[in-house]
Amino acid sequence: MPLDRTATVPPPLVLRDAPGADHVLTAEALAFLAELQARFGLRLHALMVARQRRQERIDRGELPDYLPETRDIRQGIWQAAPIPEALADRRVEITGPVDRKMMINALNSGAKVFMADFEDATAPSFANIVAGHANMLDYRDGVLEFDDPKTGRSYRVGADPALLIVRPRGLHMAESNVLIAGQPVSAALFDFGLTIFHCGRALAASGRGPFYYLPKLESHREARFWNEVFLFAQERVGLAPGTVKATVLIETLPAAFEMDEIVWGLRDHIAGLNCGRWDYIFSYIKTLRAHPAYVLPDRAQLAMDRAFLASYAARLVKVCHRRGIHAMGGMAAAIPVKGDPAANEAAFARIRADKQREVELGHDGTWVAHPDLVPVARAVFDTAMPGPNQIRKPRQEYRIQPAMLLKPHQGQVTEAGVRGNIAVAVEYLAQWLSGRGAVPISNLMEDAATAEICRAQLWQWIRHATPVAMADGAEAPLTEERFGRMMQDEIARILDQLGPGGFHRGHYASAARIVQDAVTARTLPDFITAPASQLLDALD
Repeated sequence: MPLDRTATVPPPLVLRDAPGADHVLTAEALAFLAELQARFGLRLHALMVARQRRQERIDRGELPDYLPETRDIRQGIWQAAPIPEALADRRVEITGPVDRKMMINALNSGAKVFMADFEDATAPSFANIVAGHANMLDYRDGVLEFDDPKTGRSYRVGADPALLIVRPRGLHMAESNVLIAGQPVSAALFDFGLTIFHCGRALAASGRGPFYYLPKLESHREARFWNEVFLFAQERVGLAPGTVKATVLIETLPAAFEMDEIVWGLRDHIAGLNCGRWDYIFSYIKTLRAHPAYVLPDRAQLAMDRAFLASYAARLVKVCHRRGIHAMGGMAAAIPVKGDPAANEAAFARIRADKQREVELGHDGTWVAHPDLVPVARAVFDTAMPGPNQIRKPRQEYRIQPAMLLKPHQGQVTEAGVRGNIAVAVEYLAQWLSGRGAVPISNLMEDAATAEICRAQLWQWIRHATPVAMADGAEAPLTEERFGRMMQDEIARILDQLGPGGFHRGHYASAARIVQDAVTARTLPDFITAPASQLLDALD
């Protein structure tokens, strides 16, 4: 008889209160979380250790490659389980945090799908996370409403809202405010467990779910882990196997080499794969951090139609269509430019070109970050994709060799690029520490993934003494000293703009220190949000 790991598990200990916790963190819901953590916690820990071991091998010189032991899966003729009718047409999806007003705006945006993001677009203070789960309960019950006390305006979900998909936090994250047997509960299991426990049966009964986006997977073993979590949770809450449908974000370099295997591991529960392009760029840098041949140029030069990004997107479409699931495109980060019609139209033109590239490549849908971009992206897909999707287009002509998935972009590192990365990393992290997870900066919607790119590039350029084209026409390597002077310039600029009071209230000093530590660390830190989360808890 297998060991019942839940028999002696103490009830979870919640370390702080938050508005809405009495509805979200009920005794029954906490008991379910304890069961999930007891059953899967050790396995999850082993998977995180496996990530570290693989990275150590790559740091020693090994490069990512297709797995020889899973060749039969890649070459086999098989398909995933059918996609439910509710998910057949996903041509435009809008993403955003689980803030109540922003959820309502996204649901009313005209997009086919809204991804409610507990991960990169939400600063994970306990208050924000609990509020997001309370919003999910109101969404379930059809009473998600908001009366803005500042403007007096009322927000209500309309008659034909977008379909909601939940993105729980990544497998690497912990919810440190909830302890089980003295250890933090997995943030991924916390978010998934609460939503399926409270909302799973109601969403299934109405045909609206439960549907999920799974972030930052790095291997097919992690996909199998999620599959087993789904099977267990469905049985416990009274759902038939296969009711849960998940879309996996291919936003790590190792996962790009295991797409078929990830689909296979989730074949009864998978609806698609998504090109999480910003996290993918960050993962490329992080994975190949020790290899000078893979240094990337300025972030602005990392276009999706070239080098490793183009190969990754093509392979994703090929794998998805061969397996009968959706190939979802990436984020349009631009946002409307108020008061400047010419700049606004230029931004929209770039978005149209990006979405045209995606639909011609074979993607079945795309992402936007702002409601005003929904009609822009939808017009492109409506014209080129009259049916609900393009899954029947096999795209077997895309032949992607391992070296193609590793080919770096060519281009310059410039002083403007360095300073821009410093500005975005500090500004975003300061906003994140203030409780905001999706932040407009210089007419782009930035989230944790773009901040991760910025600080990882800075680390990479210093580590490999990358030549920088300076504004005065000279060329010089980026050193810690030169970076330190530029960081000082950025701090002075913010201080001059906001004054001492605004600077300190905005947590800019803490943000700059965290960025500085990450950029100058001997080994590139896995996630900048890890040390920042400890400070966020202290500020909450």
